[in-house]
Amino acid sequence: MAETLDVPDAAAAVAAYARDVQALRDEIGRVIVGQAPVVDAAILALFAGGHLLLEGAPGTGKTLLVRTLAAALDLDLGRIQCTPDLMPADVVGTYLVEERDGRREFTFRQGPVFAHLVLADEVNRATPKTQSALLEAMQEHQVTAGGKTFPLPDPFVVLATINPIEMEGTYPLPEAQLDRFLLKVLVPGPSPAEIEAILDRTTGAAVPQARRVLDGERVRAMRALAREVPLGSRVRAWIARLVAATRPDAKEAGPLVKRYVRYGASARAAQALALGGKHLALAAGRAAVARDDVRTLAHAALRHRIVLSFEAEAEGIAPDALVDEALDRAGKG
Repeated sequence: MAETLDVPDAAAAVAAYARDVQALRDEIGRVIVGQAPVVDAAILALFAGGHLLLEGAPGTGKTLLVRTLAAALDLDLGRIQCTPDLMPADVVGTYLVEERDGRREFTFRQGPVFAHLVLADEVNRATPKTQSALLEAMQEHQVTAGGKTFPLPDPFVVLATINPIEMEGTYPLPEAQLDRFLLKVLVPGPSPAEIEAILDRTTGAAVPQARRVLDGERVRAMRALAREVPLGSRVRAWIARLVAATRPDAKEAGPLVKRYVRYGASARAAQALALGGKHLALAAGRAAVARDDVRTLAHAALRHRIVLSFEAEAEGIAPDALVDEALDRAGKG
């Protein structure tokens, strides 16, 4: 693999990428107060071509963030309010009988998943059957219904939220579903200063609205450029060691991982670290991935891919502590 960005006028392309990411970040910041790490994760998921899982209490701006991102990019937004009675057809769509020219025929009515940005609000309230309806869409970017396959828009990103407070009547996402999310981000509550700023912006006569700064065509071009960013052999080897260090049966694993982890991260974790690192490099105005780019992403890319043992859950061991150990072990390799 080439060690330099092999595109026409690479310096100008990198500068334009960084400039557009900053413009998008600034526009979202006009509406969203604080939450810079969460905003950056949403932007990363968009340009790295992955999906984002947001975990946080109500009122932390998760839904507003998704709406603002769609408005700033002039992209279609589909919203799914997940409840236990939600059916797969409510997500992907269904066939309806319609009368045309005196004849009845089946017509496929698209569901809310047919959008550029799809907000699956409180996804853990949907039943496993409905959760699985998102699997094909998230992985294959298509929906199959009635024996026919329907492509989803490009770009296509699912941003799902989880409310960690009310767990009664919820269905934890299975590992196969979690693994399809590029990142899992923990959304903190606002600080007192941020609450004051929220009051200033949302209780006055005028509420700020995001303006378009990019469009779908530019998003696709930026995605393609991110894929071209080289991943050096040393960084690639470090990613491999880091992912291996989350697996209890690997020689790279430390004592905490061996004791508290049932299953470690999959190869998708390595892909998330590599693709996310490429975006961070370009956003910082660099044409190559550095180890610090990967380190920045490690917790968000790995925490939801580590399956804890019963002992870990009983002792309150957090996945982030295990990621810390994996980072330390990978750095010693």
